[in-house]
Amino acid sequence: MCGLSGEVRFDGGRPDLAAVERMTDVLEPRGPDGRGAWSQGAVALGHRRLKIIDLSERGAQPMTDPELGLTAVFNGCVYNFRELRARLEGLGHRFSSQSDTEVVVKAYAEWGQSCVDRLVGMFAFALVEHRTGRVVLVRDRLGIKPLYVTQDAHRLRFASSLPALLAGGGVDTSLDPVALHQYLSWHGTVPAPRTVLAGVRKIPPATVRVVEPDGTHRDHCYWQPSYTRRSDLGEDQALWREAIHEALRTAVRRRTVADVPVGVLLSGGLDSSLIVALMAEEGQEGLATYAMGFEAENGEDGDEFRYSNLVAGTFATDHHQFLIPSDRLPSALEAAIGAMSEPMVSHDAVAFHMLSEQVAKDVKVVLCGQGADEVFAGYHWYPQIASAARHDAPAAYADAYFDRPHNDLTAMLDPGAGTSHDISREFVRAHMAAPGAETALDAALRMDVHALMADDPVKRVDNMTMAWGLEARVPFLDHELVELAAACPPQLKLAQGGKAVLKDIGRKILPAEVVDRPKGYFPVPAVRHMAGPVLARVQEALTAPESRRRGIFDQHLVTEMLAAPNLHRTHRGANTLWQVASLEIWLQAHGVR
Repeated sequence: MCGLSGEVRFDGGRPDLAAVERMTDVLEPRGPDGRGAWSQGAVALGHRRLKIIDLSERGAQPMTDPELGLTAVFNGCVYNFRELRARLEGLGHRFSSQSDTEVVVKAYAEWGQSCVDRLVGMFAFALVEHRTGRVVLVRDRLGIKPLYVTQDAHRLRFASSLPALLAGGGVDTSLDPVALHQYLSWHGTVPAPRTVLAGVRKIPPATVRVVEPDGTHRDHCYWQPSYTRRSDLGEDQALWREAIHEALRTAVRRRTVADVPVGVLLSGGLDSSLIVALMAEEGQEGLATYAMGFEAENGEDGDEFRYSNLVAGTFATDHHQFLIPSDRLPSALEAAIGAMSEPMVSHDAVAFHMLSEQVAKDVKVVLCGQGADEVFAGYHWYPQIASAARHDAPAAYADAYFDRPHNDLTAMLDPGAGTSHDISREFVRAHMAAPGAETALDAALRMDVHALMADDPVKRVDNMTMAWGLEARVPFLDHELVELAAACPPQLKLAQGGKAVLKDIGRKILPAEVVDRPKGYFPVPAVRHMAGPVLARVQEALTAPESRRRGIFDQHLVTEMLAAPNLHRTHRGANTLWQVASLEIWLQAHGVR
């Protein structure tokens, strides 16, 4: 919906308004419809607005309620804001706008920090208490909306993107060796609170951070499903199918709340096709749907139009498809990396960025199918993990999911760039040791959904869509649907090659060809196979003087990979050269020296 920024001083000084202005300027693509600033005492806030709900200026931000002594900047959408507003009006609150931001302000005044338990949606916000000088930073349950922070003894700054913080200046841009280890273990994923830069951190999902005027802070995690079974549904397949079907209906319905048209990114896969079918079920006519494909490369198809056309035809959508020629990829690659808050290795980021550019010409809001594979065990490595005993879950997860073992990872790095022990495996071991998660699969899904997912598919979609002022909503990450899926017996998810319960729902409402098709991804063959222009850009980045000065990777290995760009692969078959180059290109693109 928007982009937010701010600074809090702890040393008695005034906030650097010019720095907040610079941070806000960087966020303009996230919020092209309006700009605002506010400062009082030790706090300054900035905001860029994307108008989705209450298109009038009454919904502008930063939003101040002088009677309550509160000011807020908000990014995202509270889908149940109308219901909350009615309740708050019954408690005596009066509203001057139709926006969900004002509902958040009044809800905080009424219920304090526990107001987050009542919010259904995706959001990140900062709220200032005028009287106490306290600042409250909040991130939604699944981390759909980002919130980055940098802090020293004198001040705290926060923003919706990492590059915005860099624009503010004064950030320690040295590489975090722990984050680097994670990046090279988990396909470029660095979970909260870390980023690849030592001086920047992320507010974790489902977290309320209270920052006191003296700079001390405390975090509260307000939500975490247990990943244990529910006695009321038992293991009855039909009962689970109906419960999840109804929860998915609700999740989709909630995400149509908007004062502007809503479309769907339709890949033709099961997940996005279910969204289209459920919107049609609700009586939606003339729904705008969008699909993208690329030219084939090395014999690999670059589109799945056959399936998206089938779904579009079945439900009579207003369908748009875009075929991208390979010669557009080099410039598209640069633009996509420039839009990344952190380096990402999934090459479908380029596809999302290019698709979003086209879609944003028509609509401001789209629904998409991200998250279903993590929530409902759709990936091919889950059965291997599920076969392990619960106490062996960390080892099974590492064997199935990690890009490479610790020793191989260390050998990739220049001496001094890595860590002496297996940080990533220790992270998994600690996460899986928490109470709950009955089986090895439960432990793996909890890890993926609550630790890693926000920093791979979710961040990818947010960054690439918001780069064009397009808000992406993700029904499969509705928190009540996630709670239900977490309690669902593993076999009801793993059967039929994964996502069995969703496939059973699909068989009732979708063409059989879509349900029973092989699992697809968002293919970008020219990146996957290091086509000429892509390889040229990779070579340019890795042989640049700043890359050599940085000294992250062993230069002999880099030379070897450039000579045979498709030879070196991760444990799961991804291109190692692309993983290495993605980091370096991102650092160069964002001026990190």
